[in-house]
Amino acid sequence: VQLVESGGGLVQPGGSLRLSCVVSGFAFSSSPMTCARQAPGKGLEWVSTIYSDGTQYYADSMKGRFTISRDNAKNTMYAQMNNLKPEDTAVYYCALGNYATWRRGTRGQGTQVTVSS
Repeated sequence: VQLVESGGGLVQPGGSLRLSCVVSGFAFSSSPMTCARQAPGKGLEWVSTIYSDGTQYYADSMKGRFTISRDNAKNTMYAQMNNLKPEDTAVYYCALGNYATWRRGTRGQGTQVTVSS
């Protein structure tokens, strides 16, 4: 099983980024997928989960600014982040599993998002 994130970078406050996560070696279409992040000096934090039927859940801090989606034909999960804030600076990970199971599941290497002027 392999998860590869991409799309991170440096963005100014108020800017946007779109993260991608390509999954291989796993039945992607039937698995819930989670986006998590780790800010400098802090622990892993759940951000969002999308189920195979497209149902989405978001952390309160990201509601209205973050949209998770998936393309099962491409084995890819997407995370559209808008109106980014400096406190969103973190390494963002995709992981197999839902809110209750993602910590025990496989996750990618992460992609750095830095929000700074």
